[in-house]
Amino acid sequence: MRERDDPAVVGRRVQQLRTERGLTQRQLAEPAYTPAYISTVEAGRVRASDEALRHIAGRLGVAFEELAVGQPAHLATDLRLRLTEAQRVLADGRAEEAAGRYEALLAEAEGYGLGAEQATALLGLGECALETGELTKARERFERAERCLDGESLPVRVPALRGRAVSHYLAGELRYAVYLLESALDELNRSGLHDPDALLLLYASAIGPYMDMGAHARAAQAAEFALALAPQAGDPALIARMHRSVARTLLAEGRLTEADASLAKAAELYRRLRLRTELANCHWMRGYVCAQNGELDRAEAELRQAYTMLSESRAALYRSQAAVELADVLHRRDKSDEAAVLLQEVLGDFSSERGAVHAAAAHRLLGIIAEDTRDTEAAEEHYVRALSLLERAGAAGDLADLCRLLGDLLRRTGRTEAALDAYRTGLGHRTAPGTTTLGPAPAQPPL
Repeated sequence: MRERDDPAVVGRRVQQLRTERGLTQRQLAEPAYTPAYISTVEAGRVRASDEALRHIAGRLGVAFEELAVGQPAHLATDLRLRLTEAQRVLADGRAEEAAGRYEALLAEAEGYGLGAEQATALLGLGECALETGELTKARERFERAERCLDGESLPVRVPALRGRAVSHYLAGELRYAVYLLESALDELNRSGLHDPDALLLLYASAIGPYMDMGAHARAAQAAEFALALAPQAGDPALIARMHRSVARTLLAEGRLTEADASLAKAAELYRRLRLRTELANCHWMRGYVCAQNGELDRAEAELRQAYTMLSESRAALYRSQAAVELADVLHRRDKSDEAAVLLQEVLGDFSSERGAVHAAAAHRLLGIIAEDTRDTEAAEEHYVRALSLLERAGAAGDLADLCRLLGDLLRRTGRTEAALDAYRTGLGHRTAPGTTTLGPAPAQPPL
């Protein structure tokens, strides 16, 4: 609870409530205090002890907090109920509506100094911003949530930390995103804080940046760890709805402690619903591994599963990333027309600050498809746009490969000097120190 209000403010509050209830100062004071003491409290001339204020609150039929800080008795529980409602709206894929609810709840929580509820609202706003692709806003929300949770245990802080890492990743800051995620994983596993939800969230979130950095072995390992932890999360939608309904009933009956417990369960289950996006990323990773092994039919099935799951959760940016991977497999299975249509559909979801690596991959693949149809002008345009996006994101391995493709195209069309420049650029990125290597892998969980 926040610090008690000034004695004058508390005194006016006591006087107003006493008058509303038709009590005299003597009736309020008995049997433990005198009417004179109540008079000095109401006048703000003395700071009532907690014991005295609890006595007065009991006589007035209100909670101690209502006298001390002006916080209505049911406020915190009611606020948590509405936070779980906002979580449900976000889980349903209605990010903009959820953001409006979270903004109002954040203002209310700040007004009453409720730190934990502020953090929950900020986490929700961060997730809404990720869904809508507002990455700078998302990062700011997650950073504020981390500050609210300062002093809490690492598993409690993981959702905010993970959100910040994902914001950096989607903005093209791959190495920093990996650093944040691996540092948290290492601390959790080395210190014995084996919280399944926290570990699942971190491992699944690391897959994307690992893939884009070319660390495929680590991505595959993270996917297997995440899938092994996933059964402990389950499908919580129906149970969450039940807990939310029960909490309403308990709140109406004044059973605040039981209502709070039920709301805590509902909130946790709605948070787990957001893991559907992370599990879709695991199917995406499996599809990639299958494609690398030449199992294209299985790869297509896994990637379609990921694409469907992300479409259902309306996670537009993640859905578009999975679509690029699926299009690559479709192209390799001689379904280039379907691949091209899919890529054109999702390109609008990307920008240089939002999914730059996958935007580049989409242009690269469209360039290859254009070359297959001998449309060299369109192919070159796609390769050049991809090159610009990759240079901004610093994805060195992909840059080297793209420079080779562009160089080969330029050489075939007789522009030898331009082709040599492209090859030199690719070689420079391939040999740049520190661009494709990672430090030691984090400690592993005890699965």
